[in-house]
Amino acid sequence: MATGSSEKIIVTGASGQLAGLVIKGLLEKGIPAQNLILVTRTPDTLAQYARQGAAVRFGDFEKPDSLAKAFEGGTRMLLISVSFGGSIPRPEAHGNGVQAGKAAGVKQIAYTSWVALSKGDTTGLGVDHSATEEILKKSGVPYTFLRNSIYQDFLVGAAAKMVADGKATEIPGENKLGYVTRADCAAAAVAVLTTPGHENKAYEITGPELLGQAEIAAAASAVTGKPIKLVPPEPDAPPARAFGSSAASIVSGDVQKLTGRAPTSLRAFLEANKALLAGG
Repeated sequence: MATGSSEKIIVTGASGQLAGLVIKGLLEKGIPAQNLILVTRTPDTLAQYARQGAAVRFGDFEKPDSLAKAFEGGTRMLLISVSFGGSIPRPEAHGNGVQAGKAAGVKQIAYTSWVALSKGDTTGLGVDHSATEEILKKSGVPYTFLRNSIYQDFLVGAAAKMVADGKATEIPGENKLGYVTRADCAAAAVAVLTTPGHENKAYEITGPELLGQAEIAAAASAVTGKPIKLVPPEPDAPPARAFGSSAASIVSGDVQKLTGRAPTSLRAFLEANKALLAGG
């Protein structure tokens, strides 16, 4: 179902970085500000959107009584996974959001999940996301799972260190990941909220290639023109922990399928952030 003039799109965690890109993308897509319901624990930070006509409302997933009013009138929702470290387990917090959305009459909930679930890995990062996906499936509300990989944005600091050091240290047993830009994750979310045919589907939101230390070093070297040597870890150094599991080593065409353009490569992303690389 396409988003019509009567659709009201809820964005949760609306003061966060991903949400900010989603809001910007929705407005650029032609969704009127009046059709946006922006839910956050810090409404004052979104005054600019309130001035444009968006409904900016307080909502806290740890305080379920706040959510009925926050979601009132919404027909679609982007449920951005909450941060670690809350006072209740993340699946419980997400479940509060799902139930409140259902009670408000929301017809689609898109949830930012974890890419390794596509290969059945429910360990590590998959524990909370798997539990939340099950809550959504059982809710009866049409869902869309946006199974995001890790953000490329996090690699800029690592790449800058490689440039400064002139070397990159190998990680034994590393799991190469399809790192994706936060902006591409936002664009995919905008697409599933504004175009038809995404109900009860899961998408793998990844970059265009699997990246490990060697690929990150090569991209950083290509952008800066500075040689970076790949070296083994020092014998007495504490072992570096391989991030994630092999199930997260996924590259998908879903970003292009949803947005009509290829996901951003690491080299292109580092080019766009070249000044940060120079800072070491």
